[in-house]
Amino acid sequence: MSTPLSDRAEVLLRTLVESYIEEGQPQGSRTLARRSGLDLSPATIRGILADLEDLGLVVSPHTSAGRVPTQAGYRMFVDSLVTVSPPGRRAVRAMENELHERQDPQGIAETASGLLSQVTSLASVVMLPRREADTAIQQIEFIHLSNRRVLVILVTDDGQVRNRVIRAERDYSPAELVEAANCFNASYAGKSLRQVKESLLSEIEQDSQTVQRIMRLATEMTRQVLAEDADDGDVLVRGESNLLEIPELADLGKLRRLFDAFATKRDLLHLLDRSLRAGRINIFIGSESGYLALEECSVVTAPYMHGDRVVGTLGVVGPTRMPYHRVIPIVELTARLVSSALNPDPD
Repeated sequence: MSTPLSDRAEVLLRTLVESYIEEGQPQGSRTLARRSGLDLSPATIRGILADLEDLGLVVSPHTSAGRVPTQAGYRMFVDSLVTVSPPGRRAVRAMENELHERQDPQGIAETASGLLSQVTSLASVVMLPRREADTAIQQIEFIHLSNRRVLVILVTDDGQVRNRVIRAERDYSPAELVEAANCFNASYAGKSLRQVKESLLSEIEQDSQTVQRIMRLATEMTRQVLAEDADDGDVLVRGESNLLEIPELADLGKLRRLFDAFATKRDLLHLLDRSLRAGRINIFIGSESGYLALEECSVVTAPYMHGDRVVGTLGVVGPTRMPYHRVIPIVELTARLVSSALNPDPD
């Protein structure tokens, strides 16, 4: 927005956006005159609204003489005009207690996801903590299941345990899987995930063909697990049903696209990953997300940390007409509390 607004125009835009968020109805000049507190006639206000419309910040639906904010109007509002309302001390303490009841990173993320959807009455999205590249593998175990399935249990030196069920080329005996795990652990235990991933990309050559075959088995199964470390299953989605009651999202086609995005999680993961790399709170309004399924939505995200590293992102998905003044501080607070839960003070 290159053209600065006058003080009166800013007050009117803020009042219009806040009133529209609250009521969901186009706002007319008489209503805005009363709510803004400005000592201006409705005619003067209509003139300022016309200027805001020329700037692309508001629009007048063809069925109403009132105005509603555009995507650009919402953007100016959240960037410059919104006055946030942080949650009260009692609510903060309750959220903190719930998050600190869980010790494992996945449990903390699951609790955060439930809290976000509950407190905001929107859909929450939480990326599970990304395992840091310098985290070392402590051990791996392969357990035989039925129908050529193998349970892979990967334990890292930071105490995280990752379970994956993969499908093998054939049914391997328990003895073969134990031998494969022992062989892999002998070669890779204590090495960082980055080193292991790099090694698995190259061809492994061993003197003994038996060891080579076993090592190839271990390598292929481990490669599948590590390749899935950032897959769609690493995003938790809660509270999708909260969006069913929102009029702007009631169109069946819009809902289908949105719930498909929740189900596949691919677009959500990419969006959260963009936020993770940015390392700060992000607000994507409408088409700013770049995804058709989210063009009628806003997504508010914030990163959380383990130690001094950003390892994940969390946020909420809702209509563009969401209560930003309340949602933004809740998302920021939840990210801080998750960081605190992942980095507990030593006793």
